[in-house]
Amino acid sequence: MNRRILIKHSNIVNEGKSFVADVLIKDGLIDQIGNIDREPNDQVIDGTGKHLLPGVIDGQVHFRDPGLTHKGDFYTESKAAIAGGVTSFIDMPNTVPNILTTERLKEKYKIASQKSLANYAFFLGVNGENIDDVIKMDTDQFIGISDDGLYFTRKGNLLADSPEKMEKLFANCSAIIAIHSEKEEIIEANEHAFREAHGEDIPAKFHPVIRSTEGCYEATKRAIGIAKKHNARLHILHLTTEAETRLFRNDIPLEEKNITTEVSVHHLWFSDIDYEQLGMLIKWNPAIKTKQDKEGLLKALLDDRIDLITTDHAPHTLEEKQQTYFNSMSGAPMVQHSLNCMLEFYKQGLISIEKIVEKMSHNPAVLYNITKRGFIRKGYYADLTLVDLNSQWTVSKDNLLYKCGWSPLEGTTFQTAIKQTIVNGNLVYDHGVFHEQVKGKAMEFGNKK
Repeated sequence: MNRRILIKHSNIVNEGKSFVADVLIKDGLIDQIGNIDREPNDQVIDGTGKHLLPGVIDGQVHFRDPGLTHKGDFYTESKAAIAGGVTSFIDMPNTVPNILTTERLKEKYKIASQKSLANYAFFLGVNGENIDDVIKMDTDQFIGISDDGLYFTRKGNLLADSPEKMEKLFANCSAIIAIHSEKEEIIEANEHAFREAHGEDIPAKFHPVIRSTEGCYEATKRAIGIAKKHNARLHILHLTTEAETRLFRNDIPLEEKNITTEVSVHHLWFSDIDYEQLGMLIKWNPAIKTKQDKEGLLKALLDDRIDLITTDHAPHTLEEKQQTYFNSMSGAPMVQHSLNCMLEFYKQGLISIEKIVEKMSHNPAVLYNITKRGFIRKGYYADLTLVDLNSQWTVSKDNLLYKCGWSPLEGTTFQTAIKQTIVNGNLVYDHGVFHEQVKGKAMEFGNKK
């Protein structure tokens, strides 16, 4: 493949600024930024009128590999990600088998190296069964550890529901501990009450009442208290309530925070009024809640109480979704459209494009200490996406790349389009055409060079 790519005259968005310049990519890295003359063998991309962004780093996805590949796999979902401007992802441990040992983690990395078009890293799973093993490990070797999704295996796997387990883990683990924060006892009481009233066929609109604000807030408040007691590094995944945003601070830089959080795109995009039309298709855990919650999450994102934007991309087949309440699987695919959703908010005047880049590219790299990614800087990996902010298109089954073949966004018209995506200096996505000769890389992080 061409080892020199020259992007001319694009509007670069990076580190709080937007400016027109050229970018030279050489041997997979950003070599120069400025006014650059082309050489005879350069592959030239005309960025005139387009915006060049650092590739999105999605800090929470469920790509289903290994073991659940009828829903999605590293190839299909990374392809969808790249079409959406996402060049790197961090995948959760609730695959089959669950990623609870270093051996299984290594196997997962091997699978990704053979299939993923985007860059990747993986959380080690932690639950009641392996917590004693985890605290004996050198946890700095992991980008983070997480219980997310493991509650689907059996009850009792949510750390947020077990103060004793959190005490043990937070006191003995130096890694980032990323948790799903809901209080199971509150949810179970609500489930029982609604089952008594409606039987198995509970309307989807009651999902945010069952998985309630109280259940989220009480769990998050308790987890933060225990983390502060032990000076642990806690990350609360997919925040959903305005009430919870008040538990986080914005008076220190991200680099100095021990307690951090994120919002997933769907919790900014949808609200409880959408259950009437979309039903179980937008059943996520934690639940999509009210318009007030949606607006409160955006406000906290803008004032830096919320640090990251993620997708919690979690594909299921339509058959798995279109079931009665207790049988419908929680989660939906979002990674192909997350940047478009946020750019739509930009078009509406709700957020700046610089803030979008900060929350989707810069901050994931900072929070997870990812090496040479997330910024447009000389010497950094050339993970870039070129977007047209004035290109209208509509989501349909014909342009979906998810293996599951559906999206809750079908019928949505976006005003912006991802035109080209570069991963490690390779033009992988070019106006709808994929070049798949080179696979993504395992992301380096922490003290690794």
